[in-house]
Amino acid sequence: MSKVNKTSLRCVESDGGITEEQLEELKALETMPDEDIDLSDIPEITDWSGTVIGKFYRPVKETVTLRLDADVLHWLKQGGKGYQTRLNSILRREMTASIKKRKAA
Repeated sequence: MSKVNKTSLRCVESDGGITEEQLEELKALETMPDEDIDLSDIPEITDWSGTVIGKFYRPVKETVTLRLDADVLHWLKQGGKGYQTRLNSILRREMTASIKKRKAA
């Protein structure tokens, strides 16, 4: 099967190549404006019950220097690898509870 580089339509041979007809079709598709694409045969999604909000969301992390009491740090590290993740989870849980409490008031 041939792979086509979208930016230059350069063909990479892997199983015999791409025909001239296919290349012309790809060139025509590349120049076609988005509004000319026929979307009429694509079914509309009406059932969103199975979706997961934020499934691919990863919060942006920042590097910080944090001073903790020695016993608190020791307790966190007792759980083994991942103590920073556990600390972040604890802080997030407290933050979320605080936000919910504030909204309820």
